[in-house]
Amino acid sequence: MGIYLDHNAGGPVRPEVASAMAEALAEGGNPSSVHAGGRRARRRIEDARAQVAALIGIAPSAIVFTSGGSEANALALRGCGRERLLVSAVEHASVLECGAAVERIPVDGAGIVDLVALEHLLAGDARPALVSVMLANNETGVVQPVAAVAAMARRFGALVHCDAVQAAGRMAVAMSDLAVDFLTLSAHKMGGPSGIGALALRDADFPLAPILLGGGQERRRRAGTENLSGIVGFGVAATLAGDDVSTGNTILEMYHLRDALEPVATARVPGAVVVAAGAVRLPNTTCLVLPEVAGQTQVMALDLAGIAVSAGSACSSGKVGASHVLAAMGLGGMAGCAIRISLGRSSRAEEVTAFVDAWAELAARKGFEVRQAAKAA
Repeated sequence: MGIYLDHNAGGPVRPEVASAMAEALAEGGNPSSVHAGGRRARRRIEDARAQVAALIGIAPSAIVFTSGGSEANALALRGCGRERLLVSAVEHASVLECGAAVERIPVDGAGIVDLVALEHLLAGDARPALVSVMLANNETGVVQPVAAVAAMARRFGALVHCDAVQAAGRMAVAMSDLAVDFLTLSAHKMGGPSGIGALALRDADFPLAPILLGGGQERRRRAGTENLSGIVGFGVAATLAGDDVSTGNTILEMYHLRDALEPVATARVPGAVVVAAGAVRLPNTTCLVLPEVAGQTQVMALDLAGIAVSAGSACSSGKVGASHVLAAMGLGGMAGCAIRISLGRSSRAEEVTAFVDAWAELAARKGFEVRQAAKAA
């Protein structure tokens, strides 16, 4: 098996999660059924709901399970009942493409939302608005000042949504600290299964309009038979992710690996650029630019060397084109020349070294000045 450095796209399912899911699959049951099997299935779902709620410090009744982060984002933006949608220019496509009414909030050169521009947008139109700003960017790892965004939005009577998919399990996420109305989570970014996510509500009784109709599930907020095994796996993954953040050991290891990777990579290839190097970022994410070498070219070359990274978001990395995130940050032509390296709890120092060696070899083939690795003392 090769070296996997694309954990922001999704990591391996943790063994405890797989075991809990297998048990749920073996027993089965429809949580909407009133017989004993249905009641057992319902109990599993409500236990998992409590586990996911505990990760972000809210009541279980405020959790709405969805098919993933993209659906949760859509549910918040389309179901909130607000006429205006103000979203940062570096949001995930599921937010940016949520409707024709979306207005983009610019970001600075580090990818951080421009609060002055947001204030002007809010002040310039009295219609009820929702502001959506992610907690941590999926491509650069940059952490946004969400609490400050929320405080400003409140002054204008706006609701606030935060996509915390990449942040949960990699930093502390407390809904009360962020002061947002809606928060999106996804299991497969924290060692859980794909195909299951959640939208958290500050007010469990908020009149959220469903986008999937035809059933009374999830307090009539999301029709359809619940994904029992996926929800059970999500609950276990949320508990484990919370433990990782509380102890800090796994997070610290990723910080050390990232902070070792970046200076070595730029020392080996002096023409390379670390995107948003001075900004507060997730501990596991590095975005590297090799000028004039397409990100897709880099991804393919590294794949041939047995190393998995990505160019941009996993939801769009199969498409050739410049990153809208880096373009919004003003990187110009370099926006199409970046790769994302994202570490996970299983990442090791020797894998980082192998990545840098393979990437430097590619840079040398493309005509870059490349320096030899420093010898160990």
